[in-house]
Amino acid sequence: MTRLTDHLIVISFDCLSSLDYPLLKELPHFKELLSNGSFCTNVETIYPSVTYPCHATIVTGNYPNRHGIINNTFLQPGRESPDWYWHRRHVKGTTLYDEARKAGLKTAALLWPVTAKAGIDYNMPEIFANRWWHHQVMVSLFNGTPLYQLKMNKRFGHIRKGLEQPALDDFVLQSTVATIKEKRPHLLLVHFTDLDTQRHYHGFSSEEAKDSIRRHDERLGKIIAALKEAGIHERSTVVALGDHSALDETKAIQLNVLLKDEGFISLDQRGRIKDWKAYCKGCDGSAYVYVKDQVAAREVEHLLRQVQENPSYGIERILTGEEAGESGADPTCAFMLEAKRGYYFKDSLSGDLIHTITEEDVRNKRYTWGSHGYSPRKEGYTTIFMAKGKGIVGNKEVEAMHLVDEGPLFAKLLGLDLGATDGSVPEGLIDARI
Repeated sequence: MTRLTDHLIVISFDCLSSLDYPLLKELPHFKELLSNGSFCTNVETIYPSVTYPCHATIVTGNYPNRHGIINNTFLQPGRESPDWYWHRRHVKGTTLYDEARKAGLKTAALLWPVTAKAGIDYNMPEIFANRWWHHQVMVSLFNGTPLYQLKMNKRFGHIRKGLEQPALDDFVLQSTVATIKEKRPHLLLVHFTDLDTQRHYHGFSSEEAKDSIRRHDERLGKIIAALKEAGIHERSTVVALGDHSALDETKAIQLNVLLKDEGFISLDQRGRIKDWKAYCKGCDGSAYVYVKDQVAAREVEHLLRQVQENPSYGIERILTGEEAGESGADPTCAFMLEAKRGYYFKDSLSGDLIHTITEEDVRNKRYTWGSHGYSPRKEGYTTIFMAKGKGIVGNKEVEAMHLVDEGPLFAKLLGLDLGATDGSVPEGLIDARI
């Protein structure tokens, strides 16, 4: 296949929404990308619209039910901090970076989700120490490219303050700039989470969120400047995209409290889960309900229908496992629940079925003011795509596209084949004159 660009730079600004377009088009670096490149302000995300499934979709062109990353974290009832889908081995099928490496292209990824232990030449995976005996630096080194990460940490580690934002993204930015200048990768995937963090803890339209978008504009400008300094800008394609939007919430649905009270979850003397027949696994704005047998499934469905009848309990829709699979989500669940606006799901076993969120809750990071994970059907919930450079038509606005379309587009630009995908290359985006 013909390769249309020499260097593909994919920048994911986590939680960037179509509703951010009025601000983006006024900021200098986003404005340049929008005015001279192609863009779409109507990108439909996946279900559930949480970060890890979204990023697996971007590099595979498939829905979660095919690539296997059906949530951010595993179903581990009783674990206070469940493990995440950090590792490449959890992705079914091939990925953009796999095919790039097979083709002899140089690859790099910085905090791109689900890339731990991936075959990426310069890899700084998004993974954190999740056991008391683990050390963050060692966990990162062991799961990525050790020497590369050691060099980046030695040079820029002073910028980082654990997982705090905006310091984490500032560290990622400096590492990205250095990687461009010194490695000149043919495929670079970089993931920034500053905006997502601000929307979680301050709200969708907060000044903190707007300030993070302005910081992202500066980051975009520095990445473009690095491409120019490295002498590869004219041979590159720069993509800036969002993975999902977000919605404000004031109440948390804690369905496991009800399942415990109804005898579907049993606890030991320390208050830990001893056994369960049904369990609610949250995806923020949506949730899976898993059961161990058909008897429990029938009983739980009856219970869920009763809960849904009360508008104050915040359940907008109940899908069967089959319907969840048809929506691209996990078909092995018994049910999938969609929260109403203003509500999201928590896995908590204590407290009330519906918890009203307080400032203290958010300050202590027990709850949030903003979430994603909701159905793509939610009104005003689309994300955004922007691209400029080799292989991309200039000055074109695409009416609509889907997150699953991005992987096939990226593969086309790099002359790669992802095989049969759920998505397809959006019509009119590729510059066929190359």
